Amino acid sequence: EWYGYHFPELIKIVSENYTYCRLAKFIGNRKELSEESLEGLEEIVMDSAKAQAILDASRSSMGMDISPLDLINIESFSSRVISLSEYRKSLQEYLRSKMSQVAPSLSALIGEVVGARLISHAGSLTNLAKYPASTVQILGAEKALFRALKTRGNTPKYGLIFHSTFIGRAAAKNKGRISRYLANKCTIASRIDCFSEVPTSVFGDKLREQVEERLAFYETGEPPRKNLEVMKEAVAEASEVVAEVKRKQEKKEKKRKKREKRRLGALAAAAEEMENSVQEPEENDVGPKKKKKKKKQQEPEAESEQEVEENGLEEEALPKKKRKVMAEADQEEEKKKKKKKKVARDSEED
Repeated sequence: EWYGYHFPELIKIVSENYTYCRLAKFIGNRKELSEESLEGLEEIVMDSAKAQAILDASRSSMGMDISPLDLINIESFSSRVISLSEYRKSLQEYLRSKMSQVAPSLSALIGEVVGARLISHAGSLTNLAKYPASTVQILGAEKALFRALKTRGNTPKYGLIFHSTFIGRAAAKNKGRISRYLANKCTIASRIDCFSEVPTSVFGDKLREQVEERLAFYETGEPPRKNLEVMKEAVAEASEVVAEVKRKQEKKEKKRKKREKRRLGALAAAAEEMENSVQEPEENDVGPKKKKKKKKQQEPEAESEQEVEENGLEEEALPKKKRKVMAEADQEEEKKKKKKKKVARDSEED
């Protein structure tokens, strides 16, 4: 509205707020818009025809002139709106990813925003799973319920689940019926999400198909499929999906273990290198002293060996039989020597 006084034709070409703010920030003063800025307009609008229409409209616009101060304020305000809308988009993406992990069936059935509101109002997914379908149906309309009970009026037909698209698409006479049916399916989906080991969105998709068939039944009278048939199909599909998910998890676990082993091996190698680098300088400092000690130790050992040889202690190492033989041989030699000496003396006396 503020920028419309200067460039009123822009709102007719671009009606979306986020894109309008980006264009207002990019264009600024419409009189300065030229053929050179056509590429920038195309990037924002994502349409060459619209970009050309904006350029033509700026040349023949009936808007009033704008002061530089007003233009600065408009640009700052538009940048604030752009940042807020981008933050909102990032929050929506975060909510979508979080709900697909926590409650995939419920988000597939009723949408991420409504499912998150139900979980928030109940306090947790476990609390929501414990509620009966009649409580889930009027969750968020407690004030109207107690007022109706007090005044003995009509109780509310729906609470937070009114924001679902199913109730908006139903006829006025069928809104209560479809809300009751939708609350029933929401309860089933929340219990599946809460108590299943590997939550998947298969059951939520099947339950959504059932609600669609019930809507068609209210409008055309075409009989929907039985719940037993739908759940059998869902169980078969879910078992395949769960097997695939488990296979992927096992692969991830194996890869994680391999990475952990490599990391530990690298740490061990680095620790060994550090120890070796610390020991090398120590050996260089202590090496000569150790050698001297070794030499000193070797010298007494050599001396002791010599003493053993001189004292004839080496014989002790021989076995007993050999020692006896050696002793007898020595005695015989001594006797022979004595005999020779006696013979020599007798010959000298004669």
